[in-house]
Amino acid sequence: MTLSRMGQGTWNMGEHAADKAAEVRALQLGMDLGMTVIDTAEMYADGGAEKVVGEAIAGRRSEAYLVSKVLPQNASRKGVVAACEKSLKRMKVDHIDLYLLHWRGSVPLAETLEGLVALKKAGKIHEYGVSNFDLADMKEAAALPGGDAIEANQVLYNLRRRGIEWDLLPWCEERGVLLMAYSPLEAERAEQARLLAEPALQAVATRHQASAAQIALAWLLRRDGVMPIPKAVTEAHVRANAAAMTIRLEQEDLAVLDKAFAPPRRATPLDML
Repeated sequence: MTLSRMGQGTWNMGEHAADKAAEVRALQLGMDLGMTVIDTAEMYADGGAEKVVGEAIAGRRSEAYLVSKVLPQNASRKGVVAACEKSLKRMKVDHIDLYLLHWRGSVPLAETLEGLVALKKAGKIHEYGVSNFDLADMKEAAALPGGDAIEANQVLYNLRRRGIEWDLLPWCEERGVLLMAYSPLEAERAEQARLLAEPALQAVATRHQASAAQIALAWLLRRDGVMPIPKAVTEAHVRANAAAMTIRLEQEDLAVLDKAFAPPRRATPLDML
């Protein structure tokens, strides 16, 4: 399956029964509009988000590219297999397209990779990867058995959080490791408001007759190896996100944004939420 340029996030979905129908509709509309990658995790609403995803893709499994994540405390050789089985059951599917270790914990990476390799051999997952891994983590994992098959690293990346551009992003791009950008518009409402109110971002948005949020997403989409995964639960929001895939930023736009949101000048610790 060819991956969509942008995916759909599900963080905070599945937490309230009254919101479920709207969340399902949002994911289905996103798929209709070409955002067929759906990202979730066993952690989100204690599995509730995976249940929402399962309902959204019912009868449409072949159209969706499913990404889910295993918690570090469940990432032992046997634990990762058991966690995956539970995720499959919640989503009512027979395989996950991309299965990620949510972040590093106390379980040795070699043991987690053994479990991921076993799941892939069994057909329970098609590919595997990691999340919240910095460059040192990636190099350590790549040197282990099965580490050379890591397909993706999901990290916090947006206009305000550009630290990965110094070393992690180039390393991933060189090796063909997909960089999935979570919270591409920030996670907290106040932080998001500050980002979208930035005059430079507003100016570029005006030039393209778009919203500031669409420009922030288009800025991420400009790189082939980066996939933003914004979350949306209203029709208008989903449509606006999808429309960002049609925006092409010019060098002039990028220069304006670089001036307002400076790229890193040195290696910095990985941002995480």
